[in-house]
Amino acid sequence: MKAKEENIKPHRSLRTQFALIFILLVAAMLVIWWIINSLFLQRYYLKNKKQTLMEAYDRLNVLLEDYGGQEIPEDIGNEIDTFCTASNLSVAVVSSAFDTIFTSEHKDDLLIRRLMDHLFREDIAGRSSDYTIRISEDGRRMGSDFMELWGTLKNGDMVIMRTPIESIRESVAVSNRFYTYIGIILAVVSGIVIWIVSGRITRPILELTDISDKMAKMDFEAKYKGDSDNEIGVLGSHINEMSENLEKAISELKTANNELQRDIEKKEKQEGMRLEFLSNVAHELKTPIALIQGYAEGLKDNVIEDSETKDFYCEVIMDESNKMNKLVKNLTTLNQLEFGNDEISMERFDIAELIRNYISSSEILLKQNGIKASFEEGSPVYVWGDEFKIEEVFSNYFSNAVHHCRGPADGGEKKIDVKLERRDKTVRITVFNTGIPIPEESLDRLWDKFYKVDKARTHEYGGSGIGLSIVRAIMEAHNKTYGVENYENGVGFYFELDCEE
Repeated sequence: MKAKEENIKPHRSLRTQFALIFILLVAAMLVIWWIINSLFLQRYYLKNKKQTLMEAYDRLNVLLEDYGGQEIPEDIGNEIDTFCTASNLSVAVVSSAFDTIFTSEHKDDLLIRRLMDHLFREDIAGRSSDYTIRISEDGRRMGSDFMELWGTLKNGDMVIMRTPIESIRESVAVSNRFYTYIGIILAVVSGIVIWIVSGRITRPILELTDISDKMAKMDFEAKYKGDSDNEIGVLGSHINEMSENLEKAISELKTANNELQRDIEKKEKQEGMRLEFLSNVAHELKTPIALIQGYAEGLKDNVIEDSETKDFYCEVIMDESNKMNKLVKNLTTLNQLEFGNDEISMERFDIAELIRNYISSSEILLKQNGIKASFEEGSPVYVWGDEFKIEEVFSNYFSNAVHHCRGPADGGEKKIDVKLERRDKTVRITVFNTGIPIPEESLDRLWDKFYKVDKARTHEYGGSGIGLSIVRAIMEAHNKTYGVENYENGVGFYFELDCEE
């Protein structure tokens, strides 16, 4: 993983790339400028000088058109002097008789001699063009270089024009050195400027890079805080929005995954409970069914010889049938409570009267088991709850107490003690019976379906292990507290209800 993360890190920062690109661009422009300067500046300069000479020749033609071989007026001479000075030209005009018509220099004999040299060398009159332009071949001898134009004007006069040219090669070399120095300075200054400017440009990009790295590591706390309205600002805003949406989507996904996991666990638990339930039901029904089948077959096969035995067989069949019927009813009740199909009807009733009536109706059962039951509450105690279901809770507690009641080891009485204890706005009803305390490891499992602490004892009185599960379902439907406590001489089961003073 670390190797992978190192591979995606940039080897060179964006800021450095910006600076290098700009400096290389400046250097490339300087090299291109140096090449252009070396190759084309001299040609351009000479072309410019040639154009100046051609324009001056055309202008002389216009000014001297009517003065062929004649002395020119002073104003025309002044005009010629003006544009010659402005264009840095030396001009001499000679008639066909070799008389000097105009000269722009005091040393007119020099230009005229140059003209004569050209006349002797070339036949100007027989030329196809009116003038010739060349760089003087005797420039070194004269101390400088010149570009010269000589030829014939339209009025028949002969003209020579000269303009000095500097050493263009030396000028190009000086120019190249100058631009090189300037270019180096510009490159350094530009590099510093672009380094500073690129830092301002790349800082938000680096911030966005850091945010995206944290997002890749599932950290969505970091947010882009820039306030620019350019493309980077828009990108930062979109990354913030994407971060929020991703965090929300992942949160929803985790929630859905957690719920799915809980559903899977719940389904597995329900499947386990279903299998356990089927196993317990099969186990609980196996004995009474076997007894019913055995005694029924005995009746059918006439294995009994007297009516007394026949009555016993019938009583066993009826007793086991009643046990199965009771088990089925309890399971139906528990199923309705656990799946919320049996609604709780809240009403106000006297819990003390309910307890007294139930104990009174159980007198025969108490006498048969040699148990003394006590309940000392004489005044009404009004509570809120479903009276029918609360009676079923008390019935299960009381029935449990009767079946598990034992006398003290010294031979004392077997007792069941029912108490009402007021606690602020609630009443706690406790059903205590003398006997053996429940093992600590079994206290939490008492409320599970079909769980029996003493299976032999439970089977003896026909218990199914459903009663306390029904108690749990009823009290949870009331959203009230219930439980069991061990004492030195017995066990107490309790439940609580809201009271009405």
